[in-house]
Amino acid sequence: MNSIFNTQIQYLKGVGAKRAEILRNEVSIHTLHDLLVYYPYKHIDKSKFYKINEIFNNQNSYIQLKGTISDIQIVGMNRARRLIATFKDDTGVMELVWFNGIKYLENKIQVNKKYIVFGKPTRFSQTYHISHPEITSMDDYEDMQHLAIPFRPFYNTSDKMKKNGLDSKGIEKLCFQLLSSYNPQIEENLPEYIIQQYKFIDRKSALYNIHFPQNMEMLHKAQTRLKFEEMFFIQTHLLHSKITNASKSKGFILAKVGNHFNQFYANHLPFELTKAQKRVIKEIRSDFISGKQMNRLLQGDVGSGKTIVSLLIMLIAIDNGFQCCLMAPTEILANQHFESITSLLKEMDIPIELLTGTTKASKRKEILKNLKENKVPILIGTHALIEDNVIFNKLGLVVIDEQHRFGVEQRAKLWKKNHCPPHVLVMTATPIPRTLAMTIYGDLDISLIDELPKGRKSIQTYHYNLHQKDKLIVFLKKQIALKRQIYVVFPLIQESESLDLRNLMEGYELYKIDFPPPHYKIGYLHGKMPTGEKEREMQNFIKGETNILLATTVIEVGVNIPNASVMLIENAERFGLSQLHQLRGRVGRGAEQSYCILLSGNKLTNESKKRIQVMLQTNDGFEIANYDLRLRGPGDMGGTKQSGLLEFKLIDIIKDEKMISFCREVASNILAKDPMLTQKEHLCIKSHLHYLYQKTNMYYKIS
Repeated sequence: MNSIFNTQIQYLKGVGAKRAEILRNEVSIHTLHDLLVYYPYKHIDKSKFYKINEIFNNQNSYIQLKGTISDIQIVGMNRARRLIATFKDDTGVMELVWFNGIKYLENKIQVNKKYIVFGKPTRFSQTYHISHPEITSMDDYEDMQHLAIPFRPFYNTSDKMKKNGLDSKGIEKLCFQLLSSYNPQIEENLPEYIIQQYKFIDRKSALYNIHFPQNMEMLHKAQTRLKFEEMFFIQTHLLHSKITNASKSKGFILAKVGNHFNQFYANHLPFELTKAQKRVIKEIRSDFISGKQMNRLLQGDVGSGKTIVSLLIMLIAIDNGFQCCLMAPTEILANQHFESITSLLKEMDIPIELLTGTTKASKRKEILKNLKENKVPILIGTHALIEDNVIFNKLGLVVIDEQHRFGVEQRAKLWKKNHCPPHVLVMTATPIPRTLAMTIYGDLDISLIDELPKGRKSIQTYHYNLHQKDKLIVFLKKQIALKRQIYVVFPLIQESESLDLRNLMEGYELYKIDFPPPHYKIGYLHGKMPTGEKEREMQNFIKGETNILLATTVIEVGVNIPNASVMLIENAERFGLSQLHQLRGRVGRGAEQSYCILLSGNKLTNESKKRIQVMLQTNDGFEIANYDLRLRGPGDMGGTKQSGLLEFKLIDIIKDEKMISFCREVASNILAKDPMLTQKEHLCIKSHLHYLYQKTNMYYKIS
């Protein structure tokens, strides 16, 4: 990209300092390039003008009219206040109505002046009207020569932008000014043979026609070219990063499978590994002996046994004389890992320490001293592990659980705890659809545990509404009589006036009526409680001293209580599919049949019904994730938005699955022939990659 496009947006004619600040703050347009790729969200054919007497046959369609404002009135008070303009042509009269921006419009619209009006007409009391039409004076229309182009672009804007002349038409003017002035300086960023082979239009034509298409065919060609370009450079960047990492990052060779691993595997492994777990361990072993630093994502549905895999590979690292650490996003989950791994290794002489924000100063001092002296083979903790004073003697393996909950820079600090980078395994229980994984984690090797441990019973899921609450209470009491424990999850902690939900504390009082003490014991847990209180409540539940634990989604990830056989989710319609599936995975850890109860209100939206139906139909996390992706889009999937790769301009990660695979294939073929992009025909790719990523801190080595 020509360096001229790095010019700050304020220097484009028609912008200036004030508008530039608004563009920066509202839509992140900082430079000419940012505006160039601020694509319209739709185009509408404005080549035809209608007469008012033709509206009858064009209701429910957007139409364009030419006429005169003959009268303006402001009627109503407060929220009912509105501006009504009488609009006429030589065939009839209609009304234009605005409920917002009245003061601005009152100064802008003039009586007896000719206007172009665009909007969707409706009929009320024998009169046609258009609410909030787009309105352009005939003088402005004639000044904007490019409006002869039939397919007009529409751009996303904000209220603040509109108040400063940066509505869709204002953005359109700026884009036209930009392309008129600088289109000849747009440089090609794809090799000529790629353009010829796949019959793409050139970049100048694509960028012009994405804004101001000559016709629908050219708009489609522009979209195809620019979609390819968008995903191709993401995939090329990820794959190039992976190649660079493999070529430059030497890793510790962990070739020995020694006494610690063999003793645990032979004598202390609590269950037989699944084929999927064994396959993953083999994949990691291959990384350990390759001489290259491992960067691997371990995906596995809730309850699939990721923790035991991570422990086994930690034992391999220890057998080779290295230290390991496991970082979890919350203190509850860090404690859970510490207790679980300590219990698994209780018959073996392997020191394990826990370091969190609440570790006492004296204990912290002891841990840090022993860590430096290589007397702590396994350190488990939270963000406390990345503090500068946490110094390892010989860190060889980093395991990061629920990795999407950490910021990239936080993970980078942990990764830099050794002069030679340690092997890195990041784990997630959030199933990620193939296209999303290909896009977000394309620079990582991916391992998948796609089966549950043997003997694990499938969780039975049921839906109850509030009319069936009495029946549900009977069921819960039967479970408690069988010595089972119950989670009850609420979506809110404090009362909200805008949501008709019972909050956690109100629910606590109501549950004590249905399950009266001292016969029943009820606890509660939420994120705002002091750490000590949270720990006491959790321990009471772990020890079986509490029958029912009421909680917020603080227990969504990682807490493992084998005796808890029921997950009751209050106001289930308020949760997303991903959350519902994660919560369901908190039960079903023991040998007994477990249940997930989705309790909802009596009236459900169609979307809520669909989510609940999906939960009733399948326990497959990947099937649920695919449906969730179609329903919500990629931005909310497991916190992945922070990767920076999901802010697509044109690509639709669901509809464009074939395009994503195609782009990755093309990028892979190019890098197979020219890994460093040094061949003459590939220098344009290298240059554009540098332009795109020069301002970002790329921590790709740890995802």
